[in-house]
Amino acid sequence: MEFQNNEKNKSELLNEIRSINFSIIELTQYLDINPEDRKALFLHNEYSNKLRMLTDNYQKNYGPLTMDCPCNKWRWIEQPWPWEKGGNC
Repeated sequence: MEFQNNEKNKSELLNEIRSINFSIIELTQYLDINPEDRKALFLHNEYSNKLRMLTDNYQKNYGPLTMDCPCNKWRWIEQPWPWEKGGNC
């Protein structure tokens, strides 16, 4: 059971990272047109900081999300491949 709970936390964290990343992209596009909107700029900075925190947390616990993740070894090799888990990617 612990593995399933751990996977759920991993999945929830990844979904939160995706949501925050989407918000940052949308805010960036909005700020391209409305560069003087201080509220949007504040939200962009807040979400960017939150994304950095979430990404760091994910990578420390589950391995790299991108190729430029600072690490001292290739952790994804140690984990099951998607087809070995029996679940969806």
